[in-house]
Amino acid sequence: MSDSPSNALTTWVEVPKNSDFTIYNLPFGVFKNKKLSPRIGTAIGDKIVDLSILDQEGFFSDMFLPEGIFLKESLNDLIELGKVTTKKIRERVQDLLLTENEKLRDHSARGKVMLNRKEATMLMPVKIGDYTDFYSSMEHATNVGKMFRDPENALLPNWKHLPVGYHGRASSIIPSGVPVIRPKGQTKDPESGSPVFGPSKKLDFELELAFITGKSTKLGDSVSTADAEDYIFGFVLFNDWSARDIQAWEYVPLGPFLGKSFASSISPWVVTLEALEQFKVESPMQEPEVLDYLKCEKSHSFDIQLEAYIQPEDEKASKVCTSNFKNMYWNVAQQLAHHTVNGCNINVGDMMASGTISGQEPDSFGSMLELSWNGKNAVKLESGTERKFIEDGDTVIMKGFAEKDGVRIGFGEVKAKVLPAK
Repeated sequence: MSDSPSNALTTWVEVPKNSDFTIYNLPFGVFKNKKLSPRIGTAIGDKIVDLSILDQEGFFSDMFLPEGIFLKESLNDLIELGKVTTKKIRERVQDLLLTENEKLRDHSARGKVMLNRKEATMLMPVKIGDYTDFYSSMEHATNVGKMFRDPENALLPNWKHLPVGYHGRASSIIPSGVPVIRPKGQTKDPESGSPVFGPSKKLDFELELAFITGKSTKLGDSVSTADAEDYIFGFVLFNDWSARDIQAWEYVPLGPFLGKSFASSISPWVVTLEALEQFKVESPMQEPEVLDYLKCEKSHSFDIQLEAYIQPEDEKASKVCTSNFKNMYWNVAQQLAHHTVNGCNINVGDMMASGTISGQEPDSFGSMLELSWNGKNAVKLESGTERKFIEDGDTVIMKGFAEKDGVRIGFGEVKAKVLPAK
């Protein structure tokens, strides 16, 4: 079944207006509730479809899926079945939820299949073996270069020739809702002769998206830009928490370490590449021309609106940033092609984050480092409260959605509250 908006799909499930989880989306996630052990489901409106019950009731019997495939604590085994299979599963669920299809709507197990999303606890969607963070927004890289280097030469000489990235820490990636503890480390004031130790005073968010790899490669093999999307299963929102003062002192010569490795938060629903296909747009012009292995025959950029909010304790959330994934200079196919061109092998469930996604306007900067220009300018919240960086008790919330021709597909949200250093 096509996801084309011209089909104007309708569902018998009640879906609230402006819901991220429409009949066109159907993301995959792992959940549990008071009665149920961890299992795989998909979201529509305010409901979760328990795919394990659908399977037990024979709705996937013609697909000959491995027994218990939906009773797993991560999506890895399901993703490893391959895109042909996961696409069929998603399309089967979509078909069952259509207005004109009564098979599930009138089925005796419907009450067991359709669960309230509010009563579920969302878990980590994938077991992440490796995590790479890119630095692919030209606006973000330029802003950082202006702040910390020569404003006339903000981008380093290599930046427009390759997607810069670094290998991050997979063990500290956490699902939405898990609090973040303020990190401690060494910091050094430019005016001081020696560093001091203590909690970070410049805790920051980074507004990002991340893709999850859906196929493995062998050591020595590489993935071309033409084949890259075969290796991308789907996307999540990604908040790459950063301790800017720890990072500034440690990052030369090998790059970020303690300033990044303490936590990254992700949204729990994985939005498939297939669901996002209709939101593709042309990538920004790349000058100078890139090397052949980074050239793309088709577009791999997506028009996904992104928002970041700060919510101090006992206050409502204030939007501090609106950006868009289409701003990225380096697209996901180029990131994956570059990552593997040296023969580095990837595995199912690896996570590749975009790097901070900033636009050209000041209110589209995807981090407090940029919004406050490294603490020089205060960011005003709706209550009148001001922030230069994230304070203890603050909750950071990120949202993302794509909308076109009456079709909306969203990611839900990723949120986390900052707790004081231990």
